[in-house]
Amino acid sequence: MSDNKNNYSKANEQPDKNEDGFVKGVSKEAKNVVDHTVDTSGKIIKSVTGEGGLVGKTVDSSGNIIKKVSEKGSDVIGKTVDNSSKAFKSIKDKAFNRKK
Repeated sequence: MSDNKNNYSKANEQPDKNEDGFVKGVSKEAKNVVDHTVDTSGKIIKSVTGEGGLVGKTVDSSGNIIKKVSEKGSDVIGKTVDNSSKAFKSIKDKAFNRKK
């Protein structure tokens, strides 16, 4: 048996996190927490009330709404960060890279 546990790193778990930057990475992590919380609470509620009833369907619908809102918020943050970075780079290039 190989010793893969000792060679495991966070970079292997989420390879694109380093490319996202801090703000986008935190936004994605927050979205994941919301998604997992909604899923877990939904499973708990449905295990108590039953899968097919009105309460189970309501939990599924409201959970989907919460997930979509969280996803949209994460997308907005990502686009804001991208646009801000582009604007800053453009201003920086115009201010400091003038040709004489």
